[in-house]
Amino acid sequence: MKYRQDSGLPCLENAGIDAWLIRLFDAIDEANMPWITALVEACEQALGDNLIDIVPSYTTVLVHYDPLQLDSQQAADLLRSLLAGLTTKDMEATAAVKELPVWYDPSVGPELALLQQHTGFDLQHIIRLHSEHRYRVFALGFAPGFAFMGSLPAELELPRLSTPRKRVPAGSVALAGRQTSAYPQASPGGWNLIGRTPARLFDPDSRELSLLQVGDRVRFVPVDKDEFIRLGGDTTPTEMLL
Repeated sequence: MKYRQDSGLPCLENAGIDAWLIRLFDAIDEANMPWITALVEACEQALGDNLIDIVPSYTTVLVHYDPLQLDSQQAADLLRSLLAGLTTKDMEATAAVKELPVWYDPSVGPELALLQQHTGFDLQHIIRLHSEHRYRVFALGFAPGFAFMGSLPAELELPRLSTPRKRVPAGSVALAGRQTSAYPQASPGGWNLIGRTPARLFDPDSRELSLLQVGDRVRFVPVDKDEFIRLGGDTTPTEMLL
């Protein structure tokens, strides 16, 4: 990977006695993802059993290693060697495309009305804008299985709620800024709710735990209420689950 002389990136930042934060970029961009994914795979292969955990994000990769097997300098030297030889592959050809069925309805997507007011679009046009785009999973975090996806069409961009909800129902499909996601479990949250998916986004008994993985492509597929129910969806209005 070529170092950017103007910014000094990529670089390593110490994150404790057993971790290094590798900062590859200074701005969020979908073009970052092939490099982030390639670095994660290279770290997994090179560190093997010495890797405790690895956490990719929009611009960085946090690497936790076993300090009983590698000291800080050894880990840093290994990571720098990986960066020096890092190459990418065609993510469009290799990334999984996963479809999430979504019931877009004001009863489970209370901010649909706000979006209509904000954009001037009717409900069907908003649904079409959100569902026709394929989103990249940039990172997992906030809650187990919560996938940060982008980039949302600019027309649908909305800031987070000024006052977060104390409880967002599981499966709620939401957006904030240029990002979109779905809540795997009921939890507090400040994103704008526009629908609900019956998909199980986090399964502690599965090998991968999270249905969505960093680098995946995701498409939201509109379904009507009957299909949503058939797939196991909960139609209880959001306001009754708060």
